Amino acid sequence: MFKVSTAQFNYRYGDQIHFPYSIGRLVAYVKSKENLEPNFEFDKTCIFRDKLEEYIKKCKDSDILLCSCYVWNWEITKILAQEVKKINPNCLIIFGGPQIPDRTEGFFEKFPFIDILVHGEGEYIIENIFNKFLTDKDFSEIQGIETKNFRTPPQPRIKDLNSLPSPYLTNLVWDLVDEIDGIQYIATWETNRGCPYQCTFCDWGSLTNSKMTNFSEEKLFNEIEWFGKNKITYIDCCDANFGILQARDLRLATKLKEVALKTGFPEKFRAAWAKFASEKIIPIAKELQTGGILKAVSLSLQSLDETTLEIVKRANMKFDKYSELTGTFREHGIPTYTELIMGMPGETLDSWKKGLETLVSDTKTGSLYIYNCGLFTNAPMNEPVYVKHHNIKAILSPIYLGHSSIHERGMPEYENIVISTVSFTTDELKQIYLYSWLIQTFHSLGIFEYISKYYNQTYNLSYMKFYEIFLDFCNSQKSIFSEEYQKVLEYIDTGYSGKGWNHYDPKLGDIFWPIEEATWLRLTYEKNLFTKNIESFLKFLENKTKFIIPGKILQDLIKFQVFLLTTRNENEIITESFDYDWKLYFTNNSSLLKNKKTFSYKNLVLEKDPIIWGFKTVWYGRQIKNYKTHPEELNEDKIIFVETKTN
Repeated sequence: MFKVSTAQFNYRYGDQIHFPYSIGRLVAYVKSKENLEPNFEFDKTCIFRDKLEEYIKKCKDSDILLCSCYVWNWEITKILAQEVKKINPNCLIIFGGPQIPDRTEGFFEKFPFIDILVHGEGEYIIENIFNKFLTDKDFSEIQGIETKNFRTPPQPRIKDLNSLPSPYLTNLVWDLVDEIDGIQYIATWETNRGCPYQCTFCDWGSLTNSKMTNFSEEKLFNEIEWFGKNKITYIDCCDANFGILQARDLRLATKLKEVALKTGFPEKFRAAWAKFASEKIIPIAKELQTGGILKAVSLSLQSLDETTLEIVKRANMKFDKYSELTGTFREHGIPTYTELIMGMPGETLDSWKKGLETLVSDTKTGSLYIYNCGLFTNAPMNEPVYVKHHNIKAILSPIYLGHSSIHERGMPEYENIVISTVSFTTDELKQIYLYSWLIQTFHSLGIFEYISKYYNQTYNLSYMKFYEIFLDFCNSQKSIFSEEYQKVLEYIDTGYSGKGWNHYDPKLGDIFWPIEEATWLRLTYEKNLFTKNIESFLKFLENKTKFIIPGKILQDLIKFQVFLLTTRNENEIITESFDYDWKLYFTNNSSLLKNKKTFSYKNLVLEKDPIIWGFKTVWYGRQIKNYKTHPEELNEDKIIFVETKTN
């Protein structure tokens, strides 16, 4: 019997780590073949990064090392393979997965310890490799592989996904991992393969711009039952467009709900939602929400600039339709979030700021996430002709994995990120990042959201102008804001010099934080100091704009803005009285009435531990907006009504 070692390294997120799902699929398929199953013994999969030395030693007598490669494990997997080849030169080392480049000029000269590359879906290819391993080891007729001596034609895609045994229903995933106290395994889950869209920045498992194939509902229903029975807390759905098959995905959501309500598992379901979301997704989201497992629905835009969208072959819905859709989701009580990508070709600093102005002007927009533009190995954006045409420059940067543990990381992993194109310089990209930080932290996360809206509504001051004045304040006045501003400037310079994006603050827990979340937590830590610094900024703003707000209104506005933010408070109901009817002013776009009001809302995060409080508020709670309350969500108790209007 031949010994097969496997590797699919991953990172830990708190006490969670992913099952080696891709390896599980391959092993399950091999084991389903009567001529192969008796001849191969599979060792447990290498997944923990801090156990590299142990894994190398375990491979000293392996006949095959099978590695599943992603951007987050490419470096450590290469080291594993290199060291195994040194101590075990006869071991056949096979690499597959999305990180395997389609263009391989010079690859085997650089990595001579790798024997076979697998291109595309792996199940049929691995079966054929293992069959040949048992006989003459002549792999030259196997489709979809490459060695230092030859490359064969592609293996046709798998049409019948139901012919593939499930690593869950066979319980095989448990054979590939150690059950360790304090570790919970995340289940990666496919309901289909492929993506019909052509976005140039994306490489969805090298199956972008491809026909979708589906697993049967019966098999998927059984897997959902397995998740419940095995107490899987988190399902990471890796479909490119969950919800695109509306009727079928509704049935899957209903099954997930039923199992979650019956067993308590899964606790969370995460998906990449259909690129062209519509109100038809609402019933699907509602089912998941009823089961208590929905975080939020993504309504991604990537960019609001028409030129950029055309260049990257992304056809967004019109923004008025997007706004209407976010409003509809909110009316149904379903949280949404929006994603944007910085640094795509065609974008400029002006177009980016214009897009942000449009986005924040819409009060119905959900949580906002903004990312660097990655240049993925097999994405169309990484094609040499495309790169040359748009003059794309990129740097190799330590991979950014927000919220991952600072411990047990081992060697760094790397990704290519765009730092300039024909439409923007690196210095302009740094400004794009700065404004993205501003809008995420101070507007989307709510610190200045309604203060800036007051100036916009009362004085027609644009949001971007408001935040430009805030930058002037940070540059010229010492405050808690200027301290954060300096941290971010250094963070941006470090990031775009290729030194990475990990941000660690021991006061916030042993994880790497997205910078906007860390800023929010530090600024809101001490409520009184926070309030005084807001007052200082608004005095600065008054001097700059000559917009004179009566003192009582200004103090009431600041108090209202801070009141809407989730701050550490042990009361179940948060209550505050105001001299003006801010709820009416902001929800009806009306004149500001001097009208004594007492507003209240349910405390969104009751937690005594300050670190766990931060996790619940802006890590776990970001998509569902645990960090703030909207005026329309306030309860009110009218005390005194004064009919005079105040400008």
